[in-house]
Amino acid sequence: MSAEILCIGTELLLGNITNGNARWIAEQLAALGIAHHRQLVVGDNRERLIAELQAAPQRCRVLITTGGLGPTPDDLTTEAIAAAFGAPLVEHPQAWAEIQARLAARGRPCAASNRRQAFLPEGAALLPNPTGTAPGMIWSPRPDFTILTFPGVPSEMRAMWEATAAPWLQAAGLAEGVFASRMLRFWGVGESNLAEQMADLLEGSNPTVAPYAGAGEVKLRITARAASTSEAEALLVPVEAEIRARAGKACFGADADTLAAVVLQLLRQRGQTLAVAESCTGGGLGAALAGVPGASDVWLGGVIAYANSVKQGLLGVPAELLHAHGAVSDPVVKAMAEGARRATGADWALAITGVAGPGGGSDAKPVGLVHLAVAGPDGCSSEGVHFGDSRGRAWIQTLAAGESLNRLRLQLS
Repeated sequence: MSAEILCIGTELLLGNITNGNARWIAEQLAALGIAHHRQLVVGDNRERLIAELQAAPQRCRVLITTGGLGPTPDDLTTEAIAAAFGAPLVEHPQAWAEIQARLAARGRPCAASNRRQAFLPEGAALLPNPTGTAPGMIWSPRPDFTILTFPGVPSEMRAMWEATAAPWLQAAGLAEGVFASRMLRFWGVGESNLAEQMADLLEGSNPTVAPYAGAGEVKLRITARAASTSEAEALLVPVEAEIRARAGKACFGADADTLAAVVLQLLRQRGQTLAVAESCTGGGLGAALAGVPGASDVWLGGVIAYANSVKQGLLGVPAELLHAHGAVSDPVVKAMAEGARRATGADWALAITGVAGPGGGSDAKPVGLVHLAVAGPDGCSSEGVHFGDSRGRAWIQTLAAGESLNRLRLQLS
């Protein structure tokens, strides 16, 4: 039998919070070789929650829940689990002592409501929370059925998983082999085109290859199953090599690699530096670079130049260029890149200017038109790219920043 994931919280149903916990747990189950065929989201409703809990043993061997372990009245998970299986709630003195100590260490008062977090169904084992006040449980209310509960806070849930839950699941003998996966990342190729290139590989059963599309980026996940981690990882190697050979430079990295991280590493290897000048992205390009640890040894900084006066004053863009061509143009974006390079002394500079919308477009310069420039030791190149306007301002900004980084990557590699 498989594992199921049950995420609890009305905020998830309303879309106020992205359900990243389910995705993360699913990845962890796959890594442990535990089959997982179902995910559910239930709001903060006691009766609906009890109904799902009572149905779960007919379908799965392990039920993993997140959310609803706090001290407020809408935190119903522990109470509903006890009620679903007819067990009384009993206090765990160890849990209560840890809750009081953690609140005291943070200088926070300990409310009477916090004490309810120390109550678990009779017979349940404590699943310690090393970073928060909401402990979880590991409980088998029926033969061949176990519930593991986690808080909804991702950092707390992950710490509890790694410290206690993962070792328990490994020892429980639930694995059906071991899974290993590799995520290859691409820019500059569409999902359908990439799928056509890899059509025969997408039909494989072990390893499997599956495509995923995002904002300008396409991913291929390779997943293999074997008796051991080393054997599963070995199955990935020839498939990854074949994909990279077919895709060429369109494949920019794997797993946690980002375009920004790859570009910075290429510059680091050359002993060169980078600056940026941005208009329509409003700092999005700089944020992508600053999000990479250690970026400061390569990325010198940049200018967010929305107003033409700033383009002129800080980047030295000639007024006649702005008058003759407008801010969204090749001559101006090239001047922006050269100005950023000159002002910072960087070896390379990227510049972006465009119409991100939803207003401000024209027949000549529609929403979604972005001009990109790359300035380097051997000169400056630029191009206008139309990303379209159907997906909104943030989409255009994300694509513009990514495309800018990718153009520099191709020149550096």
